[in-house]
Amino acid sequence: MVVAPVATGFYLAAAQNASARCCTLTSGASPNATSIATLYDIILGLGIAVFLSVVSVIVYSVWKFRASKHPVAHQVHGNTRLEIGLTAGATMLLVVIATVTFIMLPSIVNPPNSDASAASVLSASLTSPTPPNGKEITICVMGRQYIWRYTYGAGCNNTAWADRLPYSYQEMVAPAGETVRLVIQSSDVIHSWWIPALGGKVDAVPGYTTYTWFKALHSGETYHGQCAQLCGREHAFMTALVKVVTPTQYAAWLGQQAAGISQQNDQVARIRRYLVGQGILTSSGNF
Repeated sequence: MVVAPVATGFYLAAAQNASARCCTLTSGASPNATSIATLYDIILGLGIAVFLSVVSVIVYSVWKFRASKHPVAHQVHGNTRLEIGLTAGATMLLVVIATVTFIMLPSIVNPPNSDASAASVLSASLTSPTPPNGKEITICVMGRQYIWRYTYGAGCNNTAWADRLPYSYQEMVAPAGETVRLVIQSSDVIHSWWIPALGGKVDAVPGYTTYTWFKALHSGETYHGQCAQLCGREHAFMTALVKVVTPTQYAAWLGQQAAGISQQNDQVARIRRYLVGQGILTSSGNF
């Protein structure tokens, strides 16, 4: 009976960052993630204060009015002052939470400008977020069972194939210091894009387009995420990665990715022409 709790506590304590992040959210990688974590910490602190207050009253009442000293319970029928005080306290608590939320909300919803040194950080939204100066990069995120596809470029949602835009699977590459607008969709069932260090999770719903943003503050980092919506038998393996590089490295990577995809497309086209010439494959692509 004792071994299981002890073993569980040991593994939790030994796990990387377990003790540092047991009850709080990841922050510091993107402005919106930091704002979300700050708001969470404030509400968590208020919740702990309320919990401790209630528990203290219960413990005091149990000790003060224990049966050994008061064998006959004293009957109390209402207390107007206490009821008004509790109602007023709960109301003030809600006012504080609402006020703090509305103060923090703009920094969560509205993306900032890219850094001045950059070359070219919202909750889920049905409208596209735009930085004040309009400078951003766009990456389309397509969820499908059970992998994420990323297409890079302003026309990724409409003219990706015509423009031969570069793409990648599983790992997104993004530049540090630039506001990245994400266009999120799904090709089959509901998925949920979530990189905890870069902001809140956003659902990918078939037939709809949702948006979010992040602004990675540090290059050389790789952030891990997970599909946060049960999407099928292999849901647990639908992970996501965001690799943050410098703007110069990002531009070079885009060029290499586009060249590599173009080379592979040319190779497939040559194979197709050969198979058609041998009569193995029809011009329509059927065997």
